[in-house]
Amino acid sequence: MAVVDVLNSKGEKVSQIDLSENVFNVPVKKSVLHEVVVMQLASKRAGTASVKHRSDVKGSGKKLFRQKGTGRARRGNIKSPLLRGGGVVFGPDPRSYAYKVPKKVRKLALKMALSAKLIENELCVLDKFELEQIKTKEFNKVINVLDKRNVLLVTDAKDEKIERSSRNIPDVKVLRSEGLNVYDILKYKNIILLESAVKQIEGRLAG
Repeated sequence: MAVVDVLNSKGEKVSQIDLSENVFNVPVKKSVLHEVVVMQLASKRAGTASVKHRSDVKGSGKKLFRQKGTGRARRGNIKSPLLRGGGVVFGPDPRSYAYKVPKKVRKLALKMALSAKLIENELCVLDKFELEQIKTKEFNKVINVLDKRNVLLVTDAKDEKIERSSRNIPDVKVLRSEGLNVYDILKYKNIILLESAVKQIEGRLAG
């Protein structure tokens, strides 16, 4: 097992923790990480672009003028795509870009992302993170003591004080362990795991 130091909010070593080999020591394959990240980004696409087609445009269905004898081009009704205010021929309609990769692949990619952070010494374990009140200054003070920038902090449960205190700090995100995902792990340079969250992550991914 990989042994990692557990720090307190003052940056001091207080103990050590054994990280599961099955979760934090998995060979990294960029192709698997890429596949899952692309899936996540595709699922986030809005796909709400929409236009009015000929049948959606409000207007009379009457033929504008007779077919022959006027010397003008042949016209149908006022909703023709050739006229201003008419329907659009090949415009977009609302759609979903989401798709799924197998659950085993998603789980494997999550293990690979965590393993990559551990290999690159960009993973830190914190014994606990407690704030007396919602205060951005106090949250930022702990991050500065740990000397971390571009941070993803993973907690074991909802903590409103931590989540609200971090909102106005750029390049910092607080995420609960159940929402941990490949994209966020790779997006942020440093990952801080609460010691209590490590067990939850291992329990989720060990099987």
